[in-house]
Amino acid sequence: MKKTVLTFGLVSGGIMAVMMVITGLVGKNMGFDNAEILGYSTMILAGIMIFVGIKSYRDSVNGGLITFGKAFKVGILIVMVSSVLYVITWMILFSTVFKDFMLDYSAAMIEKVKTSGASATEIAAKKEEMEKYIELYKNPFFRAAITFMEPLPVGLLLTLIASFFLKKK
Repeated sequence: MKKTVLTFGLVSGGIMAVMMVITGLVGKNMGFDNAEILGYSTMILAGIMIFVGIKSYRDSVNGGLITFGKAFKVGILIVMVSSVLYVITWMILFSTVFKDFMLDYSAAMIEKVKTSGASATEIAAKKEEMEKYIELYKNPFFRAAITFMEPLPVGLLLTLIASFFLKKK
């Protein structure tokens, strides 16, 4: 199982890492909303490796049979490996290339509130909220945890779907 999990987890994580770099480099030009859509679309695309990994394990290692539980275990481990690679990539990028990410993101979120016609009180509240997030984001453990939580729900959902459809008793 280790070989299957590592192989497909690293491929999936590699897809997300490469797209993170590309999105990060052109993200300012495309806006944070579009970059977010592209990012989550990439996570779904990379999630194909969950299906392929479970099927590969079922057919190559497990003699063509796999329970929902075993399929889920293989899938979620692929997600974990992939997510760890995603976090490592972001931590390196944030420390080197995207040092101003939170300032840029904060400014974009405040501008979004302003253009929505919010009151001065709402704008001030958003500024205060973003200042708190900027401060929290300075902590690498917080930053890693938040980053880990980006691909995890997508991977979990895809693992549940793949486990259900690929189980074979």
